[in-house]
Amino acid sequence: MDLEARSLQPSLKAVLLAKLRDYKADLNKLKRGVKKISSVNANTISREELMESGMADAHVRERLAMSTERLNRSSDRIKESRRTMLEIEDLGISILQDLHQQRETLLHSHKKLHGVDDAIDKSKKVLTSMSRRMSSNKLIVGSIIAALVLAIILVLYFKLFH
Repeated sequence: MDLEARSLQPSLKAVLLAKLRDYKADLNKLKRGVKKISSVNANTISREELMESGMADAHVRERLAMSTERLNRSSDRIKESRRTMLEIEDLGISILQDLHQQRETLLHSHKKLHGVDDAIDKSKKVLTSMSRRMSSNKLIVGSIIAALVLAIILVLYFKLFH
């Protein structure tokens, strides 16, 4: 019980440890009383001692019943705490499994994102190359048009002036 009480929450732990100390003290008192009674020789006990021990027995029985009742209540609380702890542990395991699954999903998405990123880089290179070709094609077509216009002008010049 001492180990279980120490593993509980601090607020509940202090209360249970205090009660446990009380129970241990009561138990030690009862043990001393039993040793005292058993160590005294039966022939040497006087009538007065027997009467006092009878009254003490009633008091001891009453204290023992109270202690037993307190121990039972504490045991019930400890069992309830243990049950709650097991439920929380199961919940924690479930949460950890969910987190693991989410981690795997994120890692898979991360890999796909890198694949998409690589594809975008390749597409960007292709588009840049196409843009350069388009610009060079425009330049070539413009040069051809300019050459043709120049040729037409030259042909017209020579036909009209010669």
